[in-house]
Amino acid sequence: MPAFFFADHRMNSPAADPGIATPTPSPIEMEVRRIRELCGGGRFDEALAAASKLAAEVPENRDVLLLLALAQRQRNRVADALASLDALERLHPRFSRLHHERGCCFVTMRDAPRAIDAFLRGVNINPALPQSWAMLERLYRMTGDERNAATAAQHVAILAKLPPEVVQATSLFSDGDLGPAETLIRAFLIRHGDHVEAMRLLARIGIARDVLDDAELLLEAVLEREPDYRAARHDYALVLIERHKYQQGREELEKLLRLDPQNRQFRTLYATACVGLGEHERAIPLYRELLVDAPLAADLHLSIAHSLKTIGRRDEAIESYRAAAAVRPNFGDAYWSLANLKTYRFLDAEIAAMRAAEAAPDTPLVDRYHLCFALGKALEDRGEHAGSWRYYERGNALKRSESRYRPEIIESNTRRQIEVCTAAFFAARAGQGVPDRDPIFIVGLPRSGSTLLEQILASHSRVDGTQELSDVQRMVLALQGREPDLDNPRYPGSLAGLTPEDLRGLGRKYLADTRVYRGNKPYFIDKMPNNFRHLGLIHLMLPNAKIIDARREPMACCFSNFKQLFANGQEFTYSVQDIARYYRTYLDLMSHWDAVLPGRVLRVLHEDVVDDLEGSVRRLLDFCELEFEPACVDFHKTERSVRTASSEQVRRPIFREGLDQWRHFEPWLGPLRDALGDALVRYHD
Repeated sequence: MPAFFFADHRMNSPAADPGIATPTPSPIEMEVRRIRELCGGGRFDEALAAASKLAAEVPENRDVLLLLALAQRQRNRVADALASLDALERLHPRFSRLHHERGCCFVTMRDAPRAIDAFLRGVNINPALPQSWAMLERLYRMTGDERNAATAAQHVAILAKLPPEVVQATSLFSDGDLGPAETLIRAFLIRHGDHVEAMRLLARIGIARDVLDDAELLLEAVLEREPDYRAARHDYALVLIERHKYQQGREELEKLLRLDPQNRQFRTLYATACVGLGEHERAIPLYRELLVDAPLAADLHLSIAHSLKTIGRRDEAIESYRAAAAVRPNFGDAYWSLANLKTYRFLDAEIAAMRAAEAAPDTPLVDRYHLCFALGKALEDRGEHAGSWRYYERGNALKRSESRYRPEIIESNTRRQIEVCTAAFFAARAGQGVPDRDPIFIVGLPRSGSTLLEQILASHSRVDGTQELSDVQRMVLALQGREPDLDNPRYPGSLAGLTPEDLRGLGRKYLADTRVYRGNKPYFIDKMPNNFRHLGLIHLMLPNAKIIDARREPMACCFSNFKQLFANGQEFTYSVQDIARYYRTYLDLMSHWDAVLPGRVLRVLHEDVVDDLEGSVRRLLDFCELEFEPACVDFHKTERSVRTASSEQVRRPIFREGLDQWRHFEPWLGPLRDALGDALVRYHD
């Protein structure tokens, strides 16, 4: 096993790091352990009394409820055990062991069909449940189903061949216990070396923790040892797609589909790769083929709708979004996607359905905040601004509650960019990098008019519009190194160590990796807004690329971000204070780039584009050294894929009513105004 897999502790829980003391168990954890020991010793009366008492104190604790049900069953209180398991399922529906315990209850009741169903639900969540598979084998044989009995026996045999640590860690991982699973599997790998199942499991934990670079390397190592391991190749394709390496991911899936052309997982992920490459016309029929065999798959309806929206087939997209919501009535993403069309107006019945789903206690958090943002938009469109604000505020609070965003990291990075990337620093490296002029970078904050500028430029006969490309972000991750310290990062200081050949290599890599998103036009647009933080790197590796800063009046821009729920990233947008701090930091850094790279960045104010469209278009084209074309003024007539929240807006002529929409919410935006401070004036400098 390569050593770095164990040197890099980004994936580790504290207990997994031998240099960090294992946290002292809480009193509740100590009591859970004691109850588990009582059950293990057959002292079920004591276990039942202790579990009942603890369940009254912590009624949502997963392990307590499971132990309570186990003790109740062992004392022949099967009805009480099933009631406890029902309560547990409402709180933790993806907990596999509750289904195993329910199956045991039905076995006690001699109800084989329901026992089989319960055990099957458990192993579908968690395939590393040898006791459930053994019970299934026994029940199938008892009911005369030899074929399924043989399948269950095969699973029992497979698990028996695996090391117990791998089985236990897989079971923990399947039930969402990532920290204990990682601790166990890392310790196993240290002792036993290159075990492909253990390596794959560690990679899957990395995927769950969003440590995708480690997961990619682990899976590459697995496939070097076992090239025919289909599940590992599927995981590898998934990681590549998550890292926006869509072409590589699709190539891996093509290998899998040649072996198993009807596999739904492979086909679904292949369609996702097509979407990532912008091939929506190819993805839509693939999704629809999958839908034939699964008409109640809400996610498939949603994926079809997203692609239809992206290529401008609005009415069909609405139909598919509604179909997704009909299949799953609390599907928040379906309703938010309708709201995110910006031009859609909800019916009374739809608003009532959203209100009911948002208020329902069993609606998952992710659906709840999607519904809040959708209701905020629905009520805003009706002029009910007080109610709209309450839903926007609630949705943001719910979303922020699951975020790990730390504004001080962005602010620290900005200070380091200013310290490292001085005028003298750039002068010493003049003429390095790749001289190609192909890229046009549009940077700034989200919701600042960048999609409008992209649509204008992409309407030119010599410019390809692409999407928000992640290539610069991946380069930054590589420059941060394998063990990034968020409080003392290597980047941007690592820029100083790059040689002229390094910079040329980065420039060539960027152009090669982005080629797959382009057509045959000489120029293309990369509109990843967060690239404003990396203009020093962009200038060093691509000194002739054009850079445009899309800027919008701060109150309008910040409020527009506050009411937007992003598909991923942009974690600064879910708090008024965080948004204001980010906007101020953005102004600080852009002011620095203006000072050390004078004339390098064209600033375009959204309000100026609205007030003087043709003048702004001519200014943009002059900066990009492109001749004027009337199609750029008639941008709304250009047919192309648009993937951002403004996709429907840029398909209409320019409009002024969006400039001051935030004023409807002015009674609640005092804290935002105060937090922005002098940014309200200096944004225009």
